[in-house]
Amino acid sequence: MSTIVTMEEAQAHLPDLVAHLGSGEELIITQDEKPVAKLVRENSVPRKARKAGNCIGLIKIVADDDEHLKDFAEYM
Repeated sequence: MSTIVTMEEAQAHLPDLVAHLGSGEELIITQDEKPVAKLVRENSVPRKARKAGNCIGLIKIVADDDEHLKDFAEYM
């Protein structure tokens, strides 16, 4: 979700505007009706680190099929 304010509004009320931004929300600042800046609140909860192998078992190969690879033989 985005909130659009003018440069004058941003200068006068920036602390309040930033305080009311939710996680991932945007504040777009305009000047002469054109966007000139965008502030995005960082997520307050950091993402979990990725672990190798956490998708094991989600994909199942039903049959080996090398037939389709014949068209790419010149590239291999």
